[in-house]
Amino acid sequence: MHFFRPLNIIKPYFCMMIQIKEVTTKRELKAFVHFPNALYKGNPYYVPQIESMDRDTLSPSKNHAFEVCEGKYWLACNEKGKVVGRVAGIVNRKYNEKTGEKVCRFGWIDFIDNREVSKALMETVEGYAKEKGMDTICGPTGFLEFDSAGVLVEGFDKLPTAYGKYNAPYYEQHLLDLGYTKDIDYVEYLIKVPDVIPERYARMAELVSVKNSLHEAPISNRAELMPYLDDVFKCLNSAYSQLHGFSELTPGQCEDLKKQFVTNINVDYVSIVLDADEHVVGFGVALPSLSKAMQKAGGSLFPMGWYHLLKAFKQNDTIDLLLIAIEEKYKNKGVNAMIFHKFAQGITKNGIKFIESTRELEDNTSVQNLWRYLERDLIKRARTYSKKI
Repeated sequence: MHFFRPLNIIKPYFCMMIQIKEVTTKRELKAFVHFPNALYKGNPYYVPQIESMDRDTLSPSKNHAFEVCEGKYWLACNEKGKVVGRVAGIVNRKYNEKTGEKVCRFGWIDFIDNREVSKALMETVEGYAKEKGMDTICGPTGFLEFDSAGVLVEGFDKLPTAYGKYNAPYYEQHLLDLGYTKDIDYVEYLIKVPDVIPERYARMAELVSVKNSLHEAPISNRAELMPYLDDVFKCLNSAYSQLHGFSELTPGQCEDLKKQFVTNINVDYVSIVLDADEHVVGFGVALPSLSKAMQKAGGSLFPMGWYHLLKAFKQNDTIDLLLIAIEEKYKNKGVNAMIFHKFAQGITKNGIKFIESTRELEDNTSVQNLWRYLERDLIKRARTYSKKI
């Protein structure tokens, strides 16, 4: 186990006067977003998030998630005013209405290895939750299912995907000591692409296609992708409706996701499966790995961050699997095989050597079974926690 303590940033104290500040200004939001990039500076396994993008995510004027969510953010500072921790409290009203639950989420949590800091942060979120009439705290997670979720509990010596999140090993014990218990686990696999992809994938895809009158949407560029996107999001809302933590995406949220992903998409790693009436019944999306490029960018697109990211999109030996969604009617009918077969063509074309799954629920066997004929390793595990208040 690798224990990382950034001595060049701040030393943890056993006794510390902690001040909790609610984030209310642009300057404080910048400090909130920047803190983990400073905390883990120099850590070879940390991938800095692009700070401007994180600020947009956390800004009601930039993120349509606030149509159905509300939240507050806090900084923990020591007696000298130095930031030593951060946390967000989020209430997703739409999800609570759907489930009948009274859950407050916590997210964007980072802190030095000091019990007073983590205690002060979590007690602040718990107080916020009670003010909002909630009876349960759950996290770490974000506004939506697509925000990073979980505390890393295995895989501290592995580079995260750009859509995962690194944290030091001490986080879990702090939460357990504060009375939090396991909610659910997310796992990540690294799949080695063989020199020749087994022919059985192509045969299986053909069999599923013929048997169910399905076909792959003919997409050779982004312009040809655009007409299918509204149906893709309808499929996503339908397929994920019962997924842990998911609430239906609003039109505004769909537009946010389009802006976030479509401009950078490589259609070689997009599969859209249609039925005989040209309706979307399933889709999959992967992107070239951006982790090393984001490390070089150091949290900023300028002056050279954009160049490192652009280069990673064009030259890469690894892809990150982002999403696979299949309508309920077609689940367990092998549609995953059609999606992977489309990916396989792009993998072969572009010389991809590795596929890394982003965080997926540990019991998502339908996706995990895709790799059963390939060499694979479970390399990371992240965990969310809950507590009754």
